[in-house]
This record gives sequence, C-alpha cells and structure tokens, in this order.
Amino acid sequence: MSSFINVFYYLEFSSSSLGQVILLMTKINAEDLNAYQLFSCLTIEQCSKLLDRHFVSTHSAEQVFLMEEEWEKTIFVLLSGLAKVRTYTADGIEVVMSVLGTNDLFGEMAALDDLPRSADVVALTPGRVLKLRSSPFETLLHKEVAFALTIAKLEASRLRDLNLRFALHTSDATSRILNSLAYLARKSSINNDSLAFIPPLAQKELGVLSGSSRETTSRVINKLKNRGILEDNKGSLRITSPEPLIKRSLIPLGNYK
Repeated sequence: MSSFINVFYYLEFSSSSLGQVILLMTKINAEDLNAYQLFSCLTIEQCSKLLDRHFVSTHSAEQVFLMEEEWEKTIFVLLSGLAKVRTYTADGIEVVMSVLGTNDLFGEMAALDDLPRSADVVALTPGRVLKLRSSPFETLLHKEVAFALTIAKLEASRLRDLNLRFALHTSDATSRILNSLAYLARKSSINNDSLAFIPPLAQKELGVLSGSSRETTSRVINKLKNRGILEDNKGSLRITSPEPLIKRSLIPLGNYK
C-alpha cells in the first residue's frame, strides 16, 4: 500500500461507552483502493469516482459505526480489525449475525434497498475503516457487471456462514464454539485460514457468537486447551489442527489436504 496523505485529526462523539473518541483521519488514493480484492475489477478512474469525498479513520474497540434503524446510507470498508454485526431480540438478548474482517464491506444493504439500517455494526478490535458515499457506489453497481458480481459473491459467502451457524444451533456446545473459533480465525486472516490466530476477545463475545452461556464457553475453551486442540498465546487463540473441524464437518476435507 502506498502512503496515506492529507492526515488530520477529528473529534467524534461515539454512542458507545467510550464517550469521546479521537480518530486519526486520512485520505486513500485510487491505486490503494484498486489493490483491495473487492475493488480490483474496477479501473483506476472508477476507483477515483468511488473515493469522491471519502475518508479513512482509525477506531478503538467498541466503536459504533452504524446503528439499527438509522436512515443514513454511508458505505464502509473495514481496512483492518474485526467488527460484529448485531441486533437484539424483543427480550433484549444480543444476537451476532456476522463478523467482519479486513477488507469486508458493510452498510451496503441500506444503499441497495433504501431502507433503514437492519443492524448495529460495532468494532471488536482497534483498526481502520474507509467511509464512502453511497451514490458513486450505486452508480458502479448499475454500470459494472463484474463489480455487481463481486458484491453478490460477498453476500453469498455471508449467507453460507449464517446458514452453517443456523444449522449448528442445536448441536453440542463444543461444535458451536469450534465453528465460531474457525469463523473468527478466517475473518482475522487475509488467507481465510481457519487455523489462524484470533485477536484477544472477551469470552462473552465468543459466547454470543456461538449461542453459548459465558460459563459454558469458559468450560469448553479450557477443555480444548487441555486437550491441545486450542493454543493460547497471551490471549490470542488458535485451533492447532484441522482434524476436529473436519470430524465435525465444519470445514471441507479438501481445505487441508
């Protein structure tokens, strides 16, 4: 990536519990954007149009990027870090619909269907995010078939992940937690690696993602560590072997031949 330009500081009032958050904001050029896989099918000129009045900001964990029921239509690209897409049931129970990793797009649904935001998006780790105007994004979707297909494939992969988690919701806690760990590892890795290290996260987050209580999550994590299935490096977790995932049909056998 080439160097960012036009660095300046901006003070934003976050709706999260962090209160005032100081964000370092920068600009990114068309060549930088084109280097990301999501936008590699576009020309440099098209990337320049997409970057009209954009900005890049750094953020802390727990930063709220967007909130459910908002009508605002900004498009976001997570340049680094992890974030969760969440909603709440009528009883106030948090439900994590998906996790976002480096290069993931979010906020596009409101731009596509002209409806309010369907969920909150909240940072799980520190990182950087790119904010884009929706109108150039929508124009490119209508004009560039390759770009529209890229976005469609992204949505399809998210639906597959959600389908697997839904299929596992009646499975044992170990399977659900292993699947969540592998999912987080893929989102933490640029190579989509289920055995990659996961940044330190509160066990509460893993419990919500897997549909397990905090006590059950802690018990299963300790069991997996004791059996050598899970490695802990200063809070960063990693599944040590694909066998437990293959045994439970959580990843295809061919992924680790």
